[in-house]
Amino acid sequence: MPVMLQTTLLLICSNVFMTFAWYAHLKDMSGRPWFIAALVSWGVALAEYLLQVPANRIGYTTMNLGQLKILQEVIALSVFVPFAVLYMKQPLKLNYLWAALCICGAVYFVFRES
Repeated sequence: MPVMLQTTLLLICSNVFMTFAWYAHLKDMSGRPWFIAALVSWGVALAEYLLQVPANRIGYTTMNLGQLKILQEVIALSVFVPFAVLYMKQPLKLNYLWAALCICGAVYFVFRES
């Protein structure tokens, strides 16, 4: 499997865990003390790190640090928007499109040949 595909798939999975770790407690644990939500979130974040660390190590064999970071940001927005709309029931806003266009510019500049 190509390095870029391995890295991307692992980062997608890790981002799903991290998005839930960061935000799901706002919906699911709003009646619990913050420290309980933090402990649960840390447990979910552990799964994220078990995927993110190998993803970055694999990706770093063919990409530079800036490329890994921008790839992560593209994936983060791609995971966050459906999470916000479908799971958290937030309205879909045009601002997400503008943010995605800005990230497309970042992808162009970071991945182009210098």
